[in-house]
Amino acid sequence: MDWQTSNSALLLEQSMRFLWTKQSAILGNISNVETPGYKAKYVTFEDTLRERLRSVSSSQQASASYREVIRSAAPQMHETTSERARMDGNSVNATEQAVELSRNAFQLQYAMTAISTDYATLRAAIRG
Repeated sequence: MDWQTSNSALLLEQSMRFLWTKQSAILGNISNVETPGYKAKYVTFEDTLRERLRSVSSSQQASASYREVIRSAAPQMHETTSERARMDGNSVNATEQAVELSRNAFQLQYAMTAISTDYATLRAAIRG
């Protein structure tokens, strides 16, 4: 199995999808910080993936099942229900969202660097 089709590459691809979706949710929250009644959005991925991977770990063909679980995993966007930051019903905490945006940017940068490094190694091996 080559790197491009490995479980690690699939997981890195899904992680990038999650981080991109999370960034979109955070930016939407920030842009609606002054919208009355707006409920903050958040994205989950890790817990669902972890549960699904645990469920297939006991099967006979775990490696094929792992690949399918990773390939079919998708980030889930949710809306806050019980939190209220202001009297107008808006649940966006602008400071918290700014911190999450910075953290997400660092995670995206790290994932992009990992992908870039792997492809640079592959390119060097091809060139000789």
